[in-house]
Amino acid sequence: MTLLKAITFDLDDTLWDNHGVMARTEAGHYRWLLEALEAWCAARQAPALALTEEAGGLDYLQRRQALAKQVPERRGDFTWLRLRALEAQLEAVGLPRSAALMWAAAAMNEFHRLRVQVTPHPEAAGLLAVLTERYQLAAITNGNIHLARQPLAAYFPVAIAAGELLAPKPDPTPFLDALSRLNVAPEHAMHVGDSWQEDILPAQQLGMHAVWISEAQAQPLPPRVHRIAHIKELPGVLETLEQHYSGGVYSH
Repeated sequence: MTLLKAITFDLDDTLWDNHGVMARTEAGHYRWLLEALEAWCAARQAPALALTEEAGGLDYLQRRQALAKQVPERRGDFTWLRLRALEAQLEAVGLPRSAALMWAAAAMNEFHRLRVQVTPHPEAAGLLAVLTERYQLAAITNGNIHLARQPLAAYFPVAIAAGELLAPKPDPTPFLDALSRLNVAPEHAMHVGDSWQEDILPAQQLGMHAVWISEAQAQPLPPRVHRIAHIKELPGVLETLEQHYSGGVYSH
C-alpha cells in the first residue's frame, strides 16, 4: 500500500464550533438590514417598511425553504437561496426592484462579514501547519463561508464550496473535484469530517480513508474509517496508518 498523499477537511464543526457563529450571523445580518433600511427610508421621508425582526426573519426562512424545493439543484447553494429570498421579500414589502437588489446584496455582504468570524480550535492551525509539510491539503464544505477569508484559508490551496457546484455533500462530485485538483487517487487520500452522512460515507464509498469526528462509540466502523472525538487526535490516526503501511513512524 502507498502512504497517504492528501487530506481533505470539512470545515464547520470539524475545525471550529459552528453553532454559535451561525446563530450570531443569522440574527446579526438581518437585524443590520432592518436598521439600515429604517434609516434609509427615514432619510427619504418614505414610509417605514412592514418588516419586524421576528416576523420578517421567519418569512425570510420560509422563502429560503420554498426556494430550495422549487429549485432543487440550488438546495445546497445557501448564498444564492438567501440572496434570492431577500430580494423577493424586499420587493414584496414595497421596495422597487433596483433597491431590493441593492439592499439584499448589502445584507449578504454583512452576512459574509459575520460568517467568517469563526474561532478555530486552538490546535487547528498548528496541526495544519505540520500536515502541509507531508500532505497536500484541501477543504470541502457545504457551508457558505467565504473560503478565501476564513482564518485557516492559507492552509488550503484547494478549497471547494460544494453548494456552488450544485452538488452538495454527500454527492461525490466535490470529493472527486478535490482529488482531481490534487492529482491524487482516492486510495491515497483521507477525508476528515463530523457528518457521517455527508463526510464519511461518500469518502469511504469512493475508496478514501475517512476520519469521523464524533463522540459516538457504539456504531461499528466500515473499512478505512476511523473515529476520533476531536481534531487534535488526528496525528495519532495518521501515525497508526503510516506504521501499518510502511513500517515507519509518523514524525511530528
